[in-house]
Amino acid sequence: MKKWLLLVLTALLVTVLAACTANNDAGEKPSGDSDKGEEKTEEKVLYLNNGNEPTTFDPSVGFDAVSWNALNNLMEGLTRLGEDHLPKEATAETIDVSEDGLTYTFNIREDAKWSNGDAVTANDFLYGWTRMLDPNTASPAAFLGYFIEGAEAFNTGEGRIEDVGMKVVDEKTFEVKLTAPTDAFLNIITNPSFFPVNEKVATENPEWFTEADSFVGNGPFQLAKWEHDVKMVFEKNAEYWDAETVKLDKVEWAMVNDSNTEYQMYQANELDVSDVPAELSEQLMDSEEVSVQDQAGTYFYRFNTTMEPFTNAKIRKAFALAVNQEQIVEFVTKNGEKPAHGFVSYGFQGPDGKDFRDAVGNLVEFNAEEAKKLLEEGMAEEGYETLPTVTLTYATSDTHQNIAVALQAQFKEALGVDVELANVESSVFASEQKELKYQLSRSSFLHDYADPVNAIESFITGSSMNRTGWSNAEFDKLIADAKAETDPAVRWKHLMDAEKLLMEEAPIFPIHFYNQVALQKPGLSGIVRHPVGYLELKWADKSAE
Repeated sequence: MKKWLLLVLTALLVTVLAACTANNDAGEKPSGDSDKGEEKTEEKVLYLNNGNEPTTFDPSVGFDAVSWNALNNLMEGLTRLGEDHLPKEATAETIDVSEDGLTYTFNIREDAKWSNGDAVTANDFLYGWTRMLDPNTASPAAFLGYFIEGAEAFNTGEGRIEDVGMKVVDEKTFEVKLTAPTDAFLNIITNPSFFPVNEKVATENPEWFTEADSFVGNGPFQLAKWEHDVKMVFEKNAEYWDAETVKLDKVEWAMVNDSNTEYQMYQANELDVSDVPAELSEQLMDSEEVSVQDQAGTYFYRFNTTMEPFTNAKIRKAFALAVNQEQIVEFVTKNGEKPAHGFVSYGFQGPDGKDFRDAVGNLVEFNAEEAKKLLEEGMAEEGYETLPTVTLTYATSDTHQNIAVALQAQFKEALGVDVELANVESSVFASEQKELKYQLSRSSFLHDYADPVNAIESFITGSSMNRTGWSNAEFDKLIADAKAETDPAVRWKHLMDAEKLLMEEAPIFPIHFYNQVALQKPGLSGIVRHPVGYLELKWADKSAE
């Protein structure tokens, strides 16, 4: 057996034993909660796990899955992804588009209300979108608004808010002008970053989004309780314009960041949905309770190109080629993921009818011999007799730990390099990664909208999504040209060339493409998991088993 695989299997065994012994309360209901089997009411309560505390429920700032999935059910934008995964009118009752495709006029529903009873107005959208684009907010999602006329200049401090193409026509009419026709625009604005913000509430209390008693939303559910780092309780929002569609009375979210403990809670009927622990996947994947769905996104690692030894492209590429993605998905994650040999996931069809991933092909594959050669060349270029110490950092999670251990073993076997591991709490990991405090660190990308540019443009110079310190003028130009190009075939080629350059320069290396594997109790229906988008509970229902 390969040494690296033996190390990984040992780590997995330790994880399972720890999960079974460290939490004496696993499998027991929290104190104060009545046993669900003895509930006297007929309330429909869905029990989910959010994994971690949401980063924030400020729509302009909460730019990650632990915030999005919950926030998407507390609030709603002008459009919302439907059960068919396509954008539909939501808070906007009708949408008018000019013949040139540049001007969108959104007519807001008369019965659209906030959870406190206030009417949702066009000004709420202007206020929320302006705040997201304001450079003082430092929103990581601001780049999504660059399709709007004048938005990029305002966000980068080179323009005025008065020149941004957003206007309140009247109380219920919101007008937006784009820089160029953008087919994905109605999809883009389903992102929580484009949710409205109640200006009156936000002005009176700038921290309105931090506690349940001050939170005001306009979505299918309202935030009834929030015990930070413990759980959240959502209740059906009676003020929601489409409240008749919402069947659940409550949603209770646990915050358990261990897949084995989560599974134990599922077995004990404390959760209605659970991830499948990697070490149990072989026996569970054929269960009738398992749901497997596509998800557009990539699990990957970032190099800090400003920190030795990863200032050298050959050394970065050596580490990238030392990774065996097939072995990681087969022996470590074991949830049916596809190994990633590029950054853009499957599911994006080009003008020639071919999937983007198939058209570009495999750009980074395991090659121990080439990896060793590049490492030697890179070390010679830098004058290293001994490679500087390398530390791999990951956020607290058994899954992240298992992958990190596998990588540590693969780097040792392919390169002869001893890599140190560092585990950092999720609450500080993201901010420190953005500050380039880590040499080599795990990361993930989930598409905000259904287009390859959304993924690739993350690495342009100065992007808040970059987090590598890498900058390449040729790459920046390819992305700029692609976004300005009106010929679909030429645009597609620009994007393919940009991804090839990204993988060649290797500020990152991919591990696997995401899917959505979940155990789900019988009696649940209508939970929608979009390939590109966020968890939808608007149509969810729960019946007696």
